[in-house]
Amino acid sequence: MYQGLLHTHSLLRWFLLIALIGAVVLAISGLMGKKGYNSTTDKFRKFTVIFAHIQLLIGLVLYFISPMVQQGLSDMKAAMASKSLRFVTVEHTLMMLIAIVLITIGSAKAKRQTDDSQKYKKLAIWFGIALVLILAAIPWPFRAEIGKSLFPGM
Repeated sequence: MYQGLLHTHSLLRWFLLIALIGAVVLAISGLMGKKGYNSTTDKFRKFTVIFAHIQLLIGLVLYFISPMVQQGLSDMKAAMASKSLRFVTVEHTLMMLIAIVLITIGSAKAKRQTDDSQKYKKLAIWFGIALVLILAAIPWPFRAEIGKSLFPGM
């Protein structure tokens, strides 16, 4: 079960990244081009929130069944001294939670706006900050000691 969830979580990150990047690009484009808020941007907003929340649910399950997290939680002092254990136990989890909260708040704020430029502005700011956090919290293969495969199991 653990490996299957880990692979699913890793695969779904690409869907979230595509939706999030698409939403940010569309928001900046709409803001700079003074365009009316359209259904394409709204769909990217919705899919971003959906993928983020799915990732959150899978991530929470993984957090509680992960052998690395269990090891880190059993001895937090040792976990803080180990880059890989600290990353999995604290850094990745906290940064992703913050990013998902930002996505959720940004989506709600954008949805409530009546002015199109304000919708784009809210999406660009909130989703943009979340994107930076997510990119920083992904265990990219080039990151020493914490890097993982881009496509686990392949």
